[in-house]
Amino acid sequence: MQPTFNVAGVSIPRLGLGTYRLSGETCARSVAAALATGFRHIDTAEHYGNEEAVGEAIHGAGVSREEIFITSKAWHDHLNEGVLQASAEASLRRLGISAVDLYLIHWPNPNVPLSESLAALGKVQRAGLARAVGVSNFPPALLREALALTDVPLAVNQVEYQPYLDQSLLLSEVRAAGMGLTAYSPLAQGKVARDPVIGEIAERHGVLPAAISVAWLLSQDNVIAIPRSSSPERIAGNFKALDVHLSEGEIDAITALRRPDGRVVNPSFAPDWAAV
Repeated sequence: MQPTFNVAGVSIPRLGLGTYRLSGETCARSVAAALATGFRHIDTAEHYGNEEAVGEAIHGAGVSREEIFITSKAWHDHLNEGVLQASAEASLRRLGISAVDLYLIHWPNPNVPLSESLAALGKVQRAGLARAVGVSNFPPALLREALALTDVPLAVNQVEYQPYLDQSLLLSEVRAAGMGLTAYSPLAQGKVARDPVIGEIAERHGVLPAAISVAWLLSQDNVIAIPRSSSPERIAGNFKALDVHLSEGEIDAITALRRPDGRVVNPSFAPDWAAV
């Protein structure tokens, strides 16, 4: 049985498959391989352009819909009242399902009042388009603002989190709010595979470095990890993180890898990460 994080009326498998930059048949094969391996949490977004492929794989996997936790997201230029709801409906059509389990604001947009976006997000949930809702890429100050503006429970804040990026402040905020933190880019876009500290720990446990990075994340309360891969072998390798039990010393050694320039995802439209 996979570990889950229970929040806002949903039970989220703490290990999922990310699908950013996976498309077409490559995406469908990756999702199918993940489900065959045992993954039960699939993360997608309208901006990824792969919801049809994700839906195709889910419907052909021989796994009941009730067993699969599906997350999708509204892009940052689709956050106005009415537009956000329409984006959610379009995602459902592409996925071929009646509701996602979790629907997120993908990136904040300073040109749309946050109160308007959150109100629209609440309507998505109340309309039955999503079982739970949340946000993504919200730094601590913006997350506090969001929580103050809505009475709809926010299930998660999905952000970059990996050994080189210190997210301790944000994680404290998330925990205080009873939310989950979903870690995207948990492998630092491949950097952990070349790290000698992580490599040595991986050797001791007989797994790939990616599994060690994911296991480190899962050793932390309220954290969910969604590594991405198009390789069935690496997908299976990532799943082995569930069997890795890191010692306190190993956890501390990985945590010590954090550094000021550790962030790998920082687009031009990103919020002020330093707004704590």
